[in-house]
Amino acid sequence: MNFQKIKPDDSRGFKFLFRALAHRNYRLFFGGQSISLIGTWMQQIAVSWLAYRLTDSAVWLVVVGFSTRIPALVFAPFGGVLADRWDRHRTLVVTQALSMIQALILAVLVLANWITIWELIVLSLALGTINALDVPVRQSYIVDMVETKEDLSNAIAMNSTMVNGARLIGPSIAGLLIAAVGEGMCFLLNGLSFIAVLAALLAMRVKPKEKKTGGQRIWVEMKEGFRYAFGSLPIRALILLLAMISLMGMPFMILMPIFADKILHGGPRTLGFLMGATGIGALSGALFLASRKNAVGLMRVVALASGIFGIGLILLSLSRELYFALFFMAVIGFGMIVEMAATNTLLQTIADEDKRGRIMSIYTMAFMGMIPFGSLLAGSLADIIGTPRTILLSGICCVLGSLVFALKLPAIRKISRPIYRTKGLIAEDTFGPAL
Repeated sequence: MNFQKIKPDDSRGFKFLFRALAHRNYRLFFGGQSISLIGTWMQQIAVSWLAYRLTDSAVWLVVVGFSTRIPALVFAPFGGVLADRWDRHRTLVVTQALSMIQALILAVLVLANWITIWELIVLSLALGTINALDVPVRQSYIVDMVETKEDLSNAIAMNSTMVNGARLIGPSIAGLLIAAVGEGMCFLLNGLSFIAVLAALLAMRVKPKEKKTGGQRIWVEMKEGFRYAFGSLPIRALILLLAMISLMGMPFMILMPIFADKILHGGPRTLGFLMGATGIGALSGALFLASRKNAVGLMRVVALASGIFGIGLILLSLSRELYFALFFMAVIGFGMIVEMAATNTLLQTIADEDKRGRIMSIYTMAFMGMIPFGSLLAGSLADIIGTPRTILLSGICCVLGSLVFALKLPAIRKISRPIYRTKGLIAEDTFGPAL
């Protein structure tokens, strides 16, 4: 293969924006998930509202959210091993079907007025456990859907575009439905929305792959995955930065109702505007990544994005006017999604194929598994030092994390460059800081 050195102005542009959709399987997946994710966001809003309605307690609201996310920390490593052992396509069909069943059970309980906070917690734990397997499999399966590996970064960025597009639509529909007919209809529609993604998965043309039964015990393969991840400087640095961002930065979201009420002196509409601004920023970040040609240069982007995220939090903590707060929330959304999606792209680019599922399970742990603990920490700090100072501290931690990561970039480049050459992403004669 005759590689050409990539020019800076050839690395991004509108012509690269939707190129992953040229792949039939990914196009089917994108269409099905776009519908299903609207239902998923509807359910998330409805679950929060239902928990608060049933208990009139912010504590139970946190408990339900904790129940949904904590299984990712416990079970994601098992999901990663199974993602490397099992057929990913068939596994996705099963996990999506189980998620559909969970939503329909929730719908029946609510519509029949049989629901209590305990059933809601149990079903939240069930969904979290399903997601602990589904997320590593779904993320690692993207590689199988995109035949041209150079399009992987675009496919992952398009995923982020899809998620954040649904994030703008789903909560709005949920709010209208909850006000008109109650939470049960949100759960029912979410359950039905899985028909789209299941139909898409079943319509894919999948090349049969040899099933890896696994000659070793599952915890041996888990240990091998962790040893591989943390023995590699690029993977270790990306995972640790993401974990820190998720622990210290992401939980700002739970403080937004307080910020809207006590700091900006607004109400539910103000909160809706703030969350909408975050979604717009996140969608812009996803489109920015989708316009890039490949993963080259994303290490620098991760460092910059985490710094932008932290600076946005710092400036938000100082804001006392809605218009300034909306702008900084958009900045936060941009930095947040770019850091997450770029990290995802880099991990899937660097990781060996036979360990990709386990790497994505560690990614899931670092992202989803840290947020519940960060939420508890942020809530406790807000009671002691106040919401603005808690957000300020979160921002400072994120900026410091980005600086530490930036200092490691020369060493990371040195290790990553041979991998990029092997995968044909940079030319053999590329020696500059392209990573």
